[in-house]
Amino acid sequence: MRALFFAAALLAGATVAAPAQSGREPLADPDAPFRNPDLPADQRLADLVARLTPDEKIAALGTNPAVPRVGIAGARHVEGLHGLAYGGPSNWGSRNPMPTTIFPQAVGLGQTWDVDALTLVGHVEGDEARFIFQSPRWNRGGLIVRAPNADLARDPRWARTEESYGEDPFLTGSLAVAMIHGLQGDDPKYWQAAALMKHLLANSNENDRERSSSDFDERLLREYYSVPFRMGIVEGHANAYMAAYNKVNGTACMVHPFLRSMTMKDWGLDGIICTDGGALGLLISAHHSYATLAEGAAATIKAGITVFLDRYPEPVKQALEQGLITWQDIDAALIRNFRVSLKLGLLDPPERVPYAKVGLTGDDPWTTESRKADVRRVTRESIVLLKNANRTLPIDPARVKSIAVIGPRASSVLLDWYSGTPPYAVTPLDGIRQAAGDRVQVWFAADNAAAAAAALARHADLAIVIVGNHPWCDAGWQRCPVASDGKEAVDRKSIELEQEALVRAVYAANHHTVLVLKASFPYAINWSQAHVPAIVTMAHNSQEEGHALADVLFGDYSPAGRLVHTWPKSVAQLPPMMDYDIRHGRTYMYAKDPLYPFGFGLSYTTFRYGTLTAPAAPVNPTGTAEVTVPVTNTGSRDGDEVVQIYASYPASKVPRPSKQLVAFARVPLKAGERRDIRFSILASRFAYWNVDRQTFIVEPGPITLTAGGSSADAAASGTLILAATP
Repeated sequence: MRALFFAAALLAGATVAAPAQSGREPLADPDAPFRNPDLPADQRLADLVARLTPDEKIAALGTNPAVPRVGIAGARHVEGLHGLAYGGPSNWGSRNPMPTTIFPQAVGLGQTWDVDALTLVGHVEGDEARFIFQSPRWNRGGLIVRAPNADLARDPRWARTEESYGEDPFLTGSLAVAMIHGLQGDDPKYWQAAALMKHLLANSNENDRERSSSDFDERLLREYYSVPFRMGIVEGHANAYMAAYNKVNGTACMVHPFLRSMTMKDWGLDGIICTDGGALGLLISAHHSYATLAEGAAATIKAGITVFLDRYPEPVKQALEQGLITWQDIDAALIRNFRVSLKLGLLDPPERVPYAKVGLTGDDPWTTESRKADVRRVTRESIVLLKNANRTLPIDPARVKSIAVIGPRASSVLLDWYSGTPPYAVTPLDGIRQAAGDRVQVWFAADNAAAAAAALARHADLAIVIVGNHPWCDAGWQRCPVASDGKEAVDRKSIELEQEALVRAVYAANHHTVLVLKASFPYAINWSQAHVPAIVTMAHNSQEEGHALADVLFGDYSPAGRLVHTWPKSVAQLPPMMDYDIRHGRTYMYAKDPLYPFGFGLSYTTFRYGTLTAPAAPVNPTGTAEVTVPVTNTGSRDGDEVVQIYASYPASKVPRPSKQLVAFARVPLKAGERRDIRFSILASRFAYWNVDRQTFIVEPGPITLTAGGSSADAAASGTLILAATP
């Protein structure tokens, strides 16, 4: 959602006039059926909506569907990509900013390849949302968390790559499901908070996004772009999402038929579908889909939209007056909005809701030591070791007595556009100094002056250069002075690292150099990969950034993060930005000769894979393939291995990807330990979308499986056979 539309979104719950001939008189009845938690949900929701006045109905199409007259609190919205946003550079909650626990950017969360870590992040956000909403001290905020972002980062020039878990649909979907489970909790009846996924769909260009069209065929819709959203709804049980600004094949997402046909009919969503900020106006002014706001409002409601982030009340009123929509259309939308409120327990007696006591007592959770430990754990897991020649890392204090820390990203923790404000922040410089203690001298040069940096590096045993993008370009809306930087509404013009000149200067002065790349997206760091002995990359924004980085640099933690994008060597390897057909050379499934492959990451230890075993008998199309691969930590250190299973289809009758991620697990292994890693892979995961039959088909025949530590690593392989459909 664009920050400039935030004020408009706040107006979405305002009370407005409505046609006098519509609606019913208020009925304030404490024994009303909608208050009875033992009645069926549909009966309760129908009763509630029938009791609302016209003004209340229109107000409930906004982001605060509170109905004070009948005692219903509004399940308001809050941003939460990697921590609740009640502050930060965009001034979310500007009337009363407050701290919350802040994790690495979503790209960093993706680099953990750890569903347990994502569940933890979701739980922390959901718990803090409840605490803030219900605490007598705070008593604000919302319980509908705008997260996770289930968009796929198909091109590294997309400026909001930082908000995505990566380029692969199964990985992104799996992590989204984990985040949703954490947010919503494990109670069988009630949710801790409600996940609202963003942005359906194929929303991966910023330039002209309010009018551009993402064009691709039906198989890519079903097999690629929609997969994480489907997984979030069907497997994660999310019941809310935001429609994207862009068109798909010429039709704006917020009025696209797939809102109903795919997400509601096929996937079973019966909750909230929200516009993006200001999208109603853009439907007229940018897409030119309708002549008037009234026509646009009517079309969006009929398409399935239930919540507006816009100045919508007057257009909705006009649409009703002109007969473009009916009160029955409004009622149907409201029932879906209040269905989410029902799951949050906002219509039920507090004693029936297990989360109702959160926040009534106790310290602010973001101040506790356990929260600090949670962030440090997740941040360490997100760090990716890209190169480590001659065992440059970890730093050995017995051999390294002085370190020069150099670079513009060393002494700050930069927050992105959707970040909240952390209660504290540990910079890389802080973390390195604390880890070094009295054993090692740490010198610091902040600026980009190559001569000064080289002079400092020349006198140190080791140089650590910390560079990377600025998450919001350190500039105003739609402005990014640095070509390789990007942010919402501004795509990257380059994937070259301008600060690589500083790296060259430092390396020329001291060949014992470590590059730390703090990055929201991939960079073509070809020179550094060829020359610098050690390279690590990490996302921005974590309040424990410095501690986690130092843990890795000094060897208190063996890195095991993995890339979630294919890092190209140059822009020349990429198709045109608006080519949404990934078969033309995008992602690990179709790209060739990358700088770093998808799923890549090194460790301070080594791993050996044994023989992959798959079922000997053909697997039923509705069954499960049990696949096992032994993995041994052959090094002298404990560490995690991210075991990745890829499928290819040598006998398929339809075009398929060269390889496709179908299973993964982050596995801790002690030095010398061997474990048999078992995967239960649903046969449906090998399916393709049959356009003629309008369904997924599991094709009989052989499937080649490879296992390893990245998409380019075939450390073990095997074959399974899929049986024909009975």
